[in-house]
Amino acid sequence: MSTTPSRVFAARLVGLPIFDPQGDQVGKVRDLVVTMRTEGTQPRVLGMVAEVFGRRRIFVPMTRVTNIDSGHVYTTGLLNMRRFEQRSTETLVIGQMLDRTVTIKSTGVTGTVYDVGMEPARTRDWVLSRVAVREPAKGFRRRGQTHVVEWSEVVGLTRADERQGATHLVAALNEMRPADAASILHDLPPDRRTAVALALDDERLADVLEELPDEDQVEILKGLDSERAADVLEEMSADDAADLVRDLPPETAEILLQLMEPDEAEDVRRLMKYVENTAGAMMTPQPVILGPDATIADALAHVRNPDLTPALAALVYVCRPPLEAPTGKLLGIAHIQRLLREPPSTLVAGALDDSLDWLRADASIDEVAAHLATYNLVAAPVIDDNGRLIGAVTVDDLLDHMLPANWRDRAPGRPGSRS
Repeated sequence: MSTTPSRVFAARLVGLPIFDPQGDQVGKVRDLVVTMRTEGTQPRVLGMVAEVFGRRRIFVPMTRVTNIDSGHVYTTGLLNMRRFEQRSTETLVIGQMLDRTVTIKSTGVTGTVYDVGMEPARTRDWVLSRVAVREPAKGFRRRGQTHVVEWSEVVGLTRADERQGATHLVAALNEMRPADAASILHDLPPDRRTAVALALDDERLADVLEELPDEDQVEILKGLDSERAADVLEEMSADDAADLVRDLPPETAEILLQLMEPDEAEDVRRLMKYVENTAGAMMTPQPVILGPDATIADALAHVRNPDLTPALAALVYVCRPPLEAPTGKLLGIAHIQRLLREPPSTLVAGALDDSLDWLRADASIDEVAAHLATYNLVAAPVIDDNGRLIGAVTVDDLLDHMLPANWRDRAPGRPGSRS
């Protein structure tokens, strides 16, 4: 490891790509695994938690790490693909050390841990050697004073009962994609997971919940008070919120629906009426809907909305008024590629594709898949018996329902044992 920096800070490692000797990326760093020893003794770094294909997490021993530079981690390429399971003697640096309240011996200063530094020891093992501590903010300062001290100078990191907040881990999660943040949250111990979820704002928590397994969603939602849970449900897409509410006890579900804004609750109630794994149950009721008098410039302005997923932004649905689902009669769909080829001032109605048969709400998951595949679509309208648009099914909605429930934990097995 001659080219590896003499000291590396954990928070800066998170998200770095991991490469094999051929230069192919095999995963991303998600955490460090250490074994704690006595108070004041530097913990030994056992390895890294890496996220590989399918959002599966594996253990990468430090003996397999050949180099760490400012933007990459390199390994021998000989990795055990068995899913990482934390042992009782192990501690996760990002998941369990950040935000812990500690005291600096020499000064008596108390603060929270916002990063931890590691470096190679004489034995060629890696150890945690530095602790970055931030004092509470004072006066008009937005942030408190920071200190980077020797591991032995800090009291509190080896005591399981010390207070641990969530500020710095939440800050790290806010910088990640929702799917990556969900992966971190999923692997935290239950109490820590609940504490971190409570500290996320409503919109961010909603984005992360949509990426979590059903059981995690239910557990986190039950840890919120009813008002907060209803607010988070309002921030979720209606189809994901409906799936989550279905998994709750009926009395709990009804309480939350009553607390939601009426329009948001109505969308969720409407989706819950459809049979599971049908087009109606998996659709979103809020695609981009325009009237026949809208121009192509209007359509392009709507699909530029950064809150839209790429699949929802791929199509514009042109309907007679009213323009909220259930709309007036669906006149046709306009593909984004076609819109980009037309003059902005022309009417979107002149660029419609009305040659397809539209999906019905009771279409099965196989029928939805066949429809999207046959016509090379990433989204498709769903209509009622009167030809009114009631929603749209996207390919990501379809995959969420077609993949096995534990698809995030699956990956092709490889021989070997954890070392």
